[in-house]
Amino acid sequence: MEQYTEELLSKGLLQSEDLYRYILETSVYPREPEPLKELRHVTAGHPRFATSPDAGQLVAMLLKLVNAKKTIEVGVFTGYSLLLTALTIPEDGKIIAIDVNRETFEIGLPIIKKAGVADKIDFIESEAVPALDQLLQNPENEGTFDFAFVDADKGNNWNYHERMMKLLKVGGVAVYDNTLWLGTVIMSDELTPEHLKLGKQPIIEFNKLVAADPRVQMSHASVGDGMAICTRLY
Repeated sequence: MEQYTEELLSKGLLQSEDLYRYILETSVYPREPEPLKELRHVTAGHPRFATSPDAGQLVAMLLKLVNAKKTIEVGVFTGYSLLLTALTIPEDGKIIAIDVNRETFEIGLPIIKKAGVADKIDFIESEAVPALDQLLQNPENEGTFDFAFVDADKGNNWNYHERMMKLLKVGGVAVYDNTLWLGTVIMSDELTPEHLKLGKQPIIEFNKLVAADPRVQMSHASVGDGMAICTRLY
């Protein structure tokens, strides 16, 4: 049986830790590849949270459903979702991964290399907006990406979204993580924990904007900490 950390015992957005544990033990952990399991445990001691394993399982399914081969990731941290993507896409698949902090990426890099998928990853140490703009300077990049995963500074989510609508092909999928912000999107400011206040309002605004965006079909999934899943329509 899994040795649970405080993070993994979190009930996420469910109302029951026992129910969340049931989902993890029944459907998630038995199918989690060993490299992901190893990286999850390595990351568990870090004060920041990586993509939850149940959310990662959904991302892997989406990657398969769209036959993703060329992907982009904004916000890497230790690389759980990055490794998941690299394990899921074909042998000749490629990922452009952007993060301002290579130091945290280096935590997971040995596991990524051991899994034999490091050659699929092009890591760019940079603020994401200028890095995305740099990609768009080459017209050959427009409309060529199959999938995007965004888990970075929440205040820039709409800026990222506008660029993804140019980089993704029609039918491509963009996933934005942490869109329910531990449930604080419906809390009053008085009840919102202090460390969550800064990101709360930008997420609320992003959720409103993307829900009204006619360029995408979307589903707001309550898995993990909430994910806005958007398919580009035109």
